[in-house]
Amino acid sequence: MPSLRSPASSISPVLRDLPIPAITPGIWRRMACWLYEGLLLFAVVFVAGWLFSTLGQMRDAMDARRPLLQAFLFVVFGIYFTVFWSRGQTLAMKTWKLRMVDRHGRTPTQGRALARYLLSWVWFLPPLATIHALPFKVSGGEVFVLLAGWAAVWALLARFHPQQQFWHDALAGTRIVDAAATFR
Repeated sequence: MPSLRSPASSISPVLRDLPIPAITPGIWRRMACWLYEGLLLFAVVFVAGWLFSTLGQMRDAMDARRPLLQAFLFVVFGIYFTVFWSRGQTLAMKTWKLRMVDRHGRTPTQGRALARYLLSWVWFLPPLATIHALPFKVSGGEVFVLLAGWAAVWALLARFHPQQQFWHDALAGTRIVDAAATFR
């Protein structure tokens, strides 16, 4: 007589509690989401910059308080990403059907999301530090080439990760997964 037990009940409880295997989206899709995120951040920069400039009564872009504005924007970006990543997705990630999870497939904590935000600056800090350290002035086009070149190198380094994840994700203990395939 056949067993009336379901196939799921015959699986060990330890194996049953493991997360669903997450599918890593392709590099082009993740980079498209990254670019779209940059477009959406224009609105965040505009509102935060307007607020800071209005309250601080800044009259021009070369005001002596410009470093304070940059620090303020760094904090605003940190809050934006920490809040949304600790919920699993930013608006751009929802649009591209991507989701951020921790190593166990759960939504990351705010601490882990903040760590990812700080580690993600590796996309920009090396070329910016190089530009700052150069003994000569570089044009806007050259700055763009340095930033784009470094971003391409950093993105291609994901090919060497066992799960094709970006290295700042690996260091922060997070992963970008396909939300459509994993969370139905």
